[in-house]
Amino acid sequence: MAQPQDYPLFNHWYQTTDWLLERCERMPKHTRFTVSGRMANLALDTVELLLEAIYSRERKELIKKINMKLEKLRFFNRLCKDRSYLSVTQYEFLARAINESGKMCGAWAKSSPS
Repeated sequence: MAQPQDYPLFNHWYQTTDWLLERCERMPKHTRFTVSGRMANLALDTVELLLEAIYSRERKELIKKINMKLEKLRFFNRLCKDRSYLSVTQYEFLARAINESGKMCGAWAKSSPS
């Protein structure tokens, strides 16, 4: 049976989550229980859903949930840039990582049986 590390999407999202958690820890303390906390939770929820999808035969529904988490992260990423919690460079890095993850999800969904 394949391990999570055998999935490029899992590896990509692991690195993205590691990067994002570090940024969330550096955001202003007053955002800890709002924006930065929510972003960290969404990233970690996505890791959990990826693990479930890797070991599940019913992947399509889980992949849809992963995509929804990515959409929510897109929103919070933009909000953090607009409120100057993330620099433009950090915003762009995360936007690219989220978009790449979305593309990988789409390819995975197409290759998975219904």
